Amino acid sequence: MNLTHLDENNKPKMVDVSDKEESTRIAVASGIIEVTPEAYKAVVHNIAKKGPVLQTAVIAAIQGTKQTSTLIPMCHPLMLTSVKTDIEELEDLPGFKLTVQAKLKGRTGVEMEALTGVSVGLLTIYDMLKAIDKGMVIKNIQLEKKSGGKSGDFRR
Repeated sequence: MNLTHLDENNKPKMVDVSDKEESTRIAVASGIIEVTPEAYKAVVHNIAKKGPVLQTAVIAAIQGTKQTSTLIPMCHPLMLTSVKTDIEELEDLPGFKLTVQAKLKGRTGVEMEALTGVSVGLLTIYDMLKAIDKGMVIKNIQLEKKSGGKSGDFRR
């Protein structure tokens, strides 16, 4: 088996993408945070002591998307052209679903960026609500779809 992140001496390396074709690449990831009814109400009614939870989570998700290469060792620093977020209130759970779309025109995909953005955004919600609810569960962080590049399209 040929592992792309190991060189001929079995040492870690970042993959050389300089010969790959540039294309528009888009990835969408999502994840859920399950909270108590009390924590959910604090967010929805904007009365959490640490401030506006969902707005802060959106900013954190964007920042996390942009910082992926500093967190994941073999990820290339990328010139993103767009990061979009959406947070859905899940009253019946209760909780929130965060979706992040990352886009660029380049030689490598943006799946890790979208996944990292979701992770950081959900962790921010956890951080802002942990005084109310220490039992929150972050779950189902997953790639929803991606397009562009040699491997083609993927849709969950």
